[in-house]
Amino acid sequence: MAMVPPTAYDRATIIFSPEGDLYQVRYAFEAVKRGWTGVGVRSDKAVVLAAEKRKLSPLLDVSEIEKIYKVDDHIGVAFAGMGSDGRVLIDYARLVAVRHRLVYGEPITVEYLAKTIADLKQAYTQHGGVRPFGVALIFGGTNPDGSTRLIRTDPGGQYFSYYAVAIGLGESTVNEYFEKEYRRDMSFEDIVKLTLKALFKSRIKGGEEKAEQLIKEFHELVEVGYVISDERVFNKMDPKTIRSFISEIEGELLK
Repeated sequence: MAMVPPTAYDRATIIFSPEGDLYQVRYAFEAVKRGWTGVGVRSDKAVVLAAEKRKLSPLLDVSEIEKIYKVDDHIGVAFAGMGSDGRVLIDYARLVAVRHRLVYGEPITVEYLAKTIADLKQAYTQHGGVRPFGVALIFGGTNPDGSTRLIRTDPGGQYFSYYAVAIGLGESTVNEYFEKEYRRDMSFEDIVKLTLKALFKSRIKGGEEKAEQLIKEFHELVEVGYVISDERVFNKMDPKTIRSFISEIEGELLK
């Protein structure tokens, strides 16, 4: 029997390589790694999602770019990877959440919503004529009982619960920082500051920007969403409030 050339294994989603890989899924993970960094952090009191925005052109209006979305009253989502794929999945997630309220008369749980999206992603890894979604999503919010949840879904259809997690360009740098600085008993304000520090440090470590210049406009280049367990309502933070948080940690950011 003639051997199949190595390049043939990436011609279809449904062909496994001899190593057990689905090359198209691997490529989808690479798309996520090239996306703008998104992070999520939770404690028993709150969940915070944050994402960076980059000026790809001096004429680009970053204020019109959304990286954090509200899915339901109590759940938000951040994404990294192909923006078009993320938009489609987020619209589907909103539809799932609305249907759940209509059918069961109660808010959907964070895990059930994340699992539904992960199931859809997995389905796109096993059918010919389609490709995997090149996007990772972080769902954060509160359940009907007030407990906080933070769940990441990957292009292959896997999903895992986290206390703190990052996706995108700065994933490794941010996750290393979280491992050192994260604590379960952090307040809402502490979590916001932690996410801002992590995103700022990952950009500086990339070497493309200097701290003194970045800090002047960082409040415009980051988006923050949050839900407090007692209130159970997901909100997006305005740039003025983000700037006030940055001013409190400015000394640490410039070290």
